[in-house]
Amino acid sequence: MDATTIKVADVVFRKDLYPRIETSAVTVQKYAEDLDVLPPIVVNQHNELIDGWHRWTAHRKNEVAEIKAIVVETSSDADLLEKAIETNASHGLQLSQNDKRDMARRIYGGTPERERDEKKKQLAKILSVSERTIRDWLSRVDKDAKEARNKKIFELWLACHEQKEIADSVGETPARVNQILADMPKFDSLAKNDQAAADHATDFELPIYNVWKQQSKSEGSSHFGNSEVRWVDNLLYLYTKPFDVVVDPFAGGGSTIDVCKKRLRRYFVSDRKPIIEREKEIRQHDILDGPLKPPQWKDVKLVYLDPPYWIQAEGQYSQDAEDLGNQSLEVFTTNLAVAINQYAKKLTDAYIALIIQPTQWKSPDRQYVDHIGDMLRAVKLPVDMRYSVPYESQQCNAQMVEWAKDSRRCLVLTREIVVWRVA
Repeated sequence: MDATTIKVADVVFRKDLYPRIETSAVTVQKYAEDLDVLPPIVVNQHNELIDGWHRWTAHRKNEVAEIKAIVVETSSDADLLEKAIETNASHGLQLSQNDKRDMARRIYGGTPERERDEKKKQLAKILSVSERTIRDWLSRVDKDAKEARNKKIFELWLACHEQKEIADSVGETPARVNQILADMPKFDSLAKNDQAAADHATDFELPIYNVWKQQSKSEGSSHFGNSEVRWVDNLLYLYTKPFDVVVDPFAGGGSTIDVCKKRLRRYFVSDRKPIIEREKEIRQHDILDGPLKPPQWKDVKLVYLDPPYWIQAEGQYSQDAEDLGNQSLEVFTTNLAVAINQYAKKLTDAYIALIIQPTQWKSPDRQYVDHIGDMLRAVKLPVDMRYSVPYESQQCNAQMVEWAKDSRRCLVLTREIVVWRVA
């Protein structure tokens, strides 16, 4: 079938009719590097996406105006969903067994009783599973639908959505959602490995000392200034308990989301310009507009701040003069200090953590600028601890090394996390 060219902005993404539950930021980034070799996406006559969310999102990420597409006629929403499943089987990020099970139940649930036996055979064919598997999946539709609803409620609760938002998402009333949450034996309903992860009993190295060295960056989505997962994980271990709320107004590539999900901490995160592949998870908010306003302030135990490191991040996020990385040193220092103090006024029995590196190489005349020192003078809160999280020397290139030799100056590898205690 011949491909045509359509505008990226004209593609309609129907989340309710798309057969993939999980998406991958890493896959989007990989595709964005090789747009020319990607196969066309598939849409119907209304430009509704049938297959190719990662390819379409990669084009959006690169701000490309047009995309190659194959147009397939569909007669109904159910027809679109079935065609989406069939198309997905040929290329792209393949459906997991959980995805296939979810799709089977969604299609089966809208199938008239007299057609259900035939539909089971058809589903087995398009999903490439046995008829016995299909029967097993569909024998527990009602029970599993309830479990899936409760799981979604729990995940949205972890992400600090308000009860009305959660209710609208799952088709229940806020009162019913409140009752479901109240009745939910949170830890008791979790698998043992989830409980172990929440308590940092697995996949974790205890931080015994206040120097945290790491030679290589943890795996995950790439984003300029993205927080190192291990540092966030250490802070969760030291300053929070399962189901405490963590606030991160510089969410970047979403490291805080990922580790909070793993450790079963609730999270309320934002960014001035969320990356497009995580725009559904990261709220859009500029810290200069004031503190975030999670509905669960009393449960906030940690505010994690990983801001642009002044002109080290100049032009990396935007060309906007209001961007912290594009401001003068005086304005940057004032705005960051104001933000920390504003959060402190909102908190009780909690902690504020700031990670930042001194500026040297990009500062005027290579002058050392101690941002932590500036913040310690501007924020009148007791310091719980200062952690050293140094860079490796490999980050310094030959030019920098020669300058250090010629100037008889030391290059900065230090970076710190200062944690203030809010009574």
